[in-house]
Amino acid sequence: MLTSRNIEILKAIVDEFIDTAEPVGSKTLMEKYNLPYSSATIRNDMATLEAMGYLEKPHTSAGRIPSNKGYQFYCEHLIEKDADEQTKYALSNIFAKESMNIDEAIKESCNIIADMTNLASGVLGPDAKGQKLEHIKLFPLDEKAAVCVFITDVGHTENKVFHFKEEVSLEDIKNCTDILNDRLKGTPVTELKDKMEAIKPILDKSVKRHEMLFNAFYGAFVKFASETMYFSGKSNLMYQPEFSDIEKLKELMRVVDDSKLFRDLFDHQAEDALALKTQNGSELYWVDDMAVVSSKIQINENEKARLMVVGPNRMQYDRVLSLLDYISSEIEKFYKN
Repeated sequence: MLTSRNIEILKAIVDEFIDTAEPVGSKTLMEKYNLPYSSATIRNDMATLEAMGYLEKPHTSAGRIPSNKGYQFYCEHLIEKDADEQTKYALSNIFAKESMNIDEAIKESCNIIADMTNLASGVLGPDAKGQKLEHIKLFPLDEKAAVCVFITDVGHTENKVFHFKEEVSLEDIKNCTDILNDRLKGTPVTELKDKMEAIKPILDKSVKRHEMLFNAFYGAFVKFASETMYFSGKSNLMYQPEFSDIEKLKELMRVVDDSKLFRDLFDHQAEDALALKTQNGSELYWVDDMAVVSSKIQINENEKARLMVVGPNRMQYDRVLSLLDYISSEIEKFYKN
């Protein structure tokens, strides 16, 4: 069990390492944090914290750095979080755009959070695997463009803008949409592109511009089944000292681009991952040198998305948690039916 002195020293080490990215020694703790203990006492406590798994000792340094277990304790017991007024003002401006839908607001939030934290911020949408297509609506914008809206059985919607190389008549658009609704209603989202191939001969007979419309819908269905994740600020990770090793950076980018890996993490199926759930419902995960902070957003009655920040385990957790807690609650409040 940690003593109050252990905790005081651990907090100082985590704070210092987050700030500098350099291993922390007893001399720094005494001089910078005015700890009222002797150097020998601090070193003994650091050794104790290391033995308990809260600190690690890099091979090339006499100082210590926090372990993932140390970060977990720090986030659970030692941070205070409250979004500052500047942050609230920047995020509140998102909702001043009355025409913005919830998906656009979440993506814009990711952009702002990435800028404010210098980390990567993303949203993981609902898993489309268990959903079925309910209805398709196509709205012409002009002779060469249209907006297509896909609606699933759980109320999830996706908007796609089609740009055609040649003019497409209203009659062709209506005929194509009618055929697709008739033949694809109830089809699992993951099977749409295969079903499209099967009904292509029907479109050939009934729709003049069938090739252009087929290609537009086919491409949209492929994206509909796979585009469940959006990230902003991935390039910020290149400037973090932890990822200066090109192989580590490549591995991180592979993780950031794989929605399945995040779903496994959130479902607690990822091996060697430490997890923590805060009182506000935010969740934190640590895997090797990577940390993920996540907050759920209720999109509609049946669906939730996850807003998240990804970066090195040396991040400003108080600021990141404040940002996610605040924006998640504001989005739900603003778009609540």
